[in-house]
Amino acid sequence: MVFDIIEHLQIRPELKESILEFRKQYPVEPQFQSRIPVPSNIYYGTDIWEKAVTALLCGKNILLVGHKATGKNIFAENLAAAFARPRWDVSFHVNMDAASLIGMDTFRGGEVSFRPGPVYTAAKAGGFAILDEINMAKSEAMAVLHATLDFRRTIDVPGYERMELHPATRFIATMNYGYAGTKELNEALVSRFVVIQMPMISKESLIKLIKKHYPDIREEGAGELTFMFLELHKKCENGEISSKALGGLLGAVGLMEKGLDIFTALDMGITNKTFDTYEQTLIRDTIRTRISKKTVKKDLFVK
Repeated sequence: MVFDIIEHLQIRPELKESILEFRKQYPVEPQFQSRIPVPSNIYYGTDIWEKAVTALLCGKNILLVGHKATGKNIFAENLAAAFARPRWDVSFHVNMDAASLIGMDTFRGGEVSFRPGPVYTAAKAGGFAILDEINMAKSEAMAVLHATLDFRRTIDVPGYERMELHPATRFIATMNYGYAGTKELNEALVSRFVVIQMPMISKESLIKLIKKHYPDIREEGAGELTFMFLELHKKCENGEISSKALGGLLGAVGLMEKGLDIFTALDMGITNKTFDTYEQTLIRDTIRTRISKKTVKKDLFVK
């Protein structure tokens, strides 16, 4: 049986019906079917789901804002899967320019032709374009998208054509706070999105996520690891540690399940992601206040 994320969503029935109508109204061309994501993780959070689904059904583009480990990229992938839209990922960096987004001239068959970029292709195919870390983009790169993201919904390719966006096309941008290389988004760009603040995952949802990935973990073990992670997140919010250590819990649990020493796995997945000795000490101290030094694999897993 083919996995369909919509069956797992805890949202209002009328929103599910609207998503199914959207799918029927805008079928995906065969050559783009393989780009429809089949997510391995499901984002848990009814309120966030209902906000995002409503915005997308209204034709809006979404900006997902939050700290690391709040599930922004997982949620963006989930949304593309729920609407059954092909997905194009655009990861911004300092060398990303307008041509990289829209497309550029190239030689093909002895003549100059247009090679479309990810934004152009997504716009033509009715896809969802995921604009990752949009606040790392150069202003001149994003300026070319102003007409694409606002009410005009067009892409003007110099020397070629002015293209209207497919009616199913949506843009989902993500943005972290305070990383090196990031900057404030200008007002013109922000005005082209509806903004959703992504909250930290709840205790219940994190336990559910751990158990989904590692079914053999004991309920108590998943709970202890969750409390430990939430303690680290609290220290991050208070400025005691950076957010570098917040993204490796699931990977560390996988190492434990394979038989690696519990604290070695937590060092590799969490502690060692920061290279500041003082910060490492704070993280290890936090871990040891939640996890007993005597903890071994059989204490966490049923087999």
